[in-house]
Amino acid sequence: MKSWLVAALLLLLMAGEAEALVEPELCYVLDAVLFLYGIVLTILYCRLKMQVRKLPKVDPSAVYETKGEAIYTGLTTRDQETYETLEPKGH
Repeated sequence: MKSWLVAALLLLLMAGEAEALVEPELCYVLDAVLFLYGIVLTILYCRLKMQVRKLPKVDPSAVYETKGEAIYTGLTTRDQETYETLEPKGH
């Protein structure tokens, strides 16, 4: 019975060492994953920038004018003012 207690005590002491070794290794794995994630995002960002540069240049004012005309088609101006001026009553 006494040997069982000694074995349990030794096992608990060794478990603390084993637990301490797992933490840094886990951090290294997470660091590697984050590093690879950063590289992948950087590559995708650069690829997107290169694709935008390859597109033909379009005059922004021409695009705005055609969109602007389509938006306001069929709208008319109001002849009546929305707000009326209030005049103070005489005392």
